[in-house]
Amino acid sequence: MPISRAIDTLNEKIAGAVSWALLAAVVICTGNALIRYIFNYSSNGWLEIQWYLFAAIFMLASSHTLKRDEHVRIDVIAGRFSKRTQVWIDLFGFLLFLLPICLIILYYGVPFALLSIRSAEMSSNAGGLIVWPAKLLVPLGFLLLVLQGLSEIIKRVAFLRGEIDGHEFARHAATPEEEIEAIKAANKL
Repeated sequence: MPISRAIDTLNEKIAGAVSWALLAAVVICTGNALIRYIFNYSSNGWLEIQWYLFAAIFMLASSHTLKRDEHVRIDVIAGRFSKRTQVWIDLFGFLLFLLPICLIILYYGVPFALLSIRSAEMSSNAGGLIVWPAKLLVPLGFLLLVLQGLSEIIKRVAFLRGEIDGHEFARHAATPEEEIEAIKAANKL
């Protein structure tokens, strides 16, 4: 469990940092739109940085989404089974689908990113940005997903062995009261 908790903590911290990329993307998008409409000026670089930020959000937060058990699943079917059977289904999915696919993407993604870094690849768009940071997000995001997959496997095995009760990997759905409080807190900003 210490390894699982360390991986969970790592992905929580990365997700917290990446959440700022969303704010940056919104500010850049808004600023770019205002400048385009007011001054009739635009830049491919500003458009590309929005794409890079979106890629960072998506790639680096997917492991956090897995940790929170918020990826798309077929609860209509699995929800009919006992918690123990659901855990076995999760283990099957992690071992036979998630990890192999992520490892294949890592296998091809690392050389893909390294080639871009070595060649100092630039965007083909006029005024575009360097490309390697965006390409580096692919192996980095899937590495984090592999780590989180391992953490989830550790937690499921610990549950099956009776070492934990399952709350550590249960879906973290907010109650209506928690959502109302979050909205109130956001409105105070």
